[in-house]
Amino acid sequence: MSASLERQMLGGPRTVSMKTPHVTNKQASQLLHNKFVVVLGDSIQRGVYKDLVMLLQRDNYLAASQLKTKGEEQFEKDELLEGGTKGHMSNGTKYKEVRQYMSDHHQVRFYFVTRVYSEYVQRILEEFEKGPKPDLVIMNSCVWDVSRYGRQWEPDYMENLTRFFRKLRTILPEEALIIWNLTMPLGKTIIGGFLVPEVAEFGPSLRFDIIEANYCSATLASVYGLDVLDLHFQFRFSLQHRMKDGVHWNAVAHRRITCLLLAHVANAWGVELPPSQPPTGLNQSFSEQDPTKETQQQPRKAQNSVYRCRPRAWGYNNYPVPPNPCMTSLTSNFYGGQDFSRDYIPPQTGPYYDQGFFIGYPTQDSNDDNYVMRSKYRRAQYRPY
Repeated sequence: MSASLERQMLGGPRTVSMKTPHVTNKQASQLLHNKFVVVLGDSIQRGVYKDLVMLLQRDNYLAASQLKTKGEEQFEKDELLEGGTKGHMSNGTKYKEVRQYMSDHHQVRFYFVTRVYSEYVQRILEEFEKGPKPDLVIMNSCVWDVSRYGRQWEPDYMENLTRFFRKLRTILPEEALIIWNLTMPLGKTIIGGFLVPEVAEFGPSLRFDIIEANYCSATLASVYGLDVLDLHFQFRFSLQHRMKDGVHWNAVAHRRITCLLLAHVANAWGVELPPSQPPTGLNQSFSEQDPTKETQQQPRKAQNSVYRCRPRAWGYNNYPVPPNPCMTSLTSNFYGGQDFSRDYIPPQTGPYYDQGFFIGYPTQDSNDDNYVMRSKYRRAQYRPY
């Protein structure tokens, strides 16, 4: 089969639209005016915190050294409150780091956590209960949970997620915005300080474990009314922005994460972000054209986006598949009401279609925000400025 014919059968070349606007320093400062923001998670979330602190002061990107450094006493006028260089520096599960940036109208705090629910996380939640309560919580905990606490991680991870989400919903007010970030794609080979010798054997399969863990956490977050930002989906074709260690990402990717988060925050708070362009002179741009050999060697099915431009030709698969009359797929809740768990596309005529079992695929022209799973509960709309 020729390459051109194969591309025609698969729906043409892969295209990904970039709809998220760039967020400037002025827009971020106004959006988070008089707001208390908390970021919880691992080193990736520490990068999220650092990029947000940088953007609240100026439009520059983070330096590579700033992303790699951990536990420093000061970063861009912030303060190390606990742990880091004030405590014991290590790559173990007991490592702690609490940072905070404060200005006249902004407060951003970061907690380094290695497990989604533990005695340390309980103490953090007790601080929230005593006050002040955060207006915006951005969090993720996955890679450490599935790699450092035993190979059979599923039962404990699900139980800890349930405890954490339930407790967080009980403590924070209804108007608080809680965003659960899904873990970004990992590389085939993971190097560096994260993968200690005790768990080095888990490295090759870890990138598949986080996909399952993302599905579990997104499902539970939906149950408890949290918003979910699917960073794994957003960066699946942007692996050239991932660092050589297979885990961390460069400054351009982190600015993209910040723009995605702030765009969703503005949407949730009823604030319209005016269109803007990145400042000139930075010589940094975000690209989703991945030239790396790693993506080119993936199976063809993994290269196809779930957002198909057109249905696959009917002659491709013409055998009947029994429908599921109780179609309550959790995946359908995750991707904007569409069921992408089935690779089979039934015909649009016949008993299956007449009974309403056919679920169509959205097109790339859809205006729906399928990258973010909305909260099930109505949240009071209020303007931060």
